[in-house]
Amino acid sequence: MTNAYIYDAVRTPRGKGRADGSLHEITALSLAAQTLQAIRDRNGLDTVLVDDVILGCVMPVGEQGSDIARIATLVAGYDEQVPGVQINRFCASGLEACNMAAAKVASGEARFAIGGGVESMSRVALAADGGAMMVDPTFAFDHYYAPQGIGADMLATIYGFSRDDVDAYAVESQRRAAMAWADGRFVRSVVPVLDQAGVVILDHDEHMRPQTDAQSLGKLKPAFAKMGEAGYDAAARARYPQMGPITHVHHGGNSSGIVDGASAVLIGSKDAGEAAGLKPRARILGTASIGSEPTIMLTGPEFVTRKLLARLGMSVSDIDLYELNEAFAAVVLRYQQALEIDPDKLNVNGGAIAMGHPLGATGGMILGTALDELERTGKESALVNLCVGAGMGTAMAIARV
Repeated sequence: MTNAYIYDAVRTPRGKGRADGSLHEITALSLAAQTLQAIRDRNGLDTVLVDDVILGCVMPVGEQGSDIARIATLVAGYDEQVPGVQINRFCASGLEACNMAAAKVASGEARFAIGGGVESMSRVALAADGGAMMVDPTFAFDHYYAPQGIGADMLATIYGFSRDDVDAYAVESQRRAAMAWADGRFVRSVVPVLDQAGVVILDHDEHMRPQTDAQSLGKLKPAFAKMGEAGYDAAARARYPQMGPITHVHHGGNSSGIVDGASAVLIGSKDAGEAAGLKPRARILGTASIGSEPTIMLTGPEFVTRKLLARLGMSVSDIDLYELNEAFAAVVLRYQQALEIDPDKLNVNGGAIAMGHPLGATGGMILGTALDELERTGKESALVNLCVGAGMGTAMAIARV
């Protein structure tokens, strides 16, 4: 086995995932191809050296269906010898794609491999692919299925997070994201999205609401209360009879935003980088995935972090920065509580509550964010992590070179 290194990471800005969003006219294929082109062009990369392109896509249907990774590789103008594969580990798909790319490099199968992902949520709707988890009673009855929003409210109820707590976290996410953009912290990674005429149509994350405060969030009604009344609260309490009534505290303002976007991360061996004249930016210390309880569905980040750190012989305090996808505010609050993480080390530039969560792309996006922040601050190590549908967690730890 050899070490795998990150040579570059790019992402598009996140466009509002609605018909009036700036990226609605841009297909997922184009978003993915533009990030692949950026990786090639800014590194002067001979694409024949890329032995695989792995892209996450959570709704692989319609125009972003089939094997969008291979199609995007061809549209991006890569050598036709470069293969591509689409993978789906729900919200962790983009990071899992990077983990797989790292494994190919570490095993010697690949010189360079690209991981990342894409999701056009304005063009291919959430849940467009259906799936047994949501519709097959064989799973739902035996595993007490409830949608993720119910799971988030369960987390808040079980671990004591109030509506004020989750709203306060959301306000802080917005504040940190606005500060990061104003300070130019995303400049290295974000590549503007162009239309067919080559005109820039978006160069910033447009989902942010920096004016958000506790008062404005306090006016929003809980998003999952009616869903709970329809029977999901009863299913959840059947799994957790000790829990008592669920307190519904999550809404659109303290949950991840629906957006469009793509990411790409160039991973390779030391020898491949030297031969191509490229300098690595980080070494991949390790990766891991784990299954977790599927009713709450959102507890995996704690356990996959413990699994990965144990494998690496490290402790929570050994990591300088943590990036956890802000699926819901309670997910991050529970992670911080369970591992006793200093809030100044966690999501320091905001997260998906402020900037949005383009499902298949987010893992690659936050990996790039962590890498940029290590370089900006001169810190040494970061751990990137996401909760995952059906109860899982996926993580990667890196060290700055």
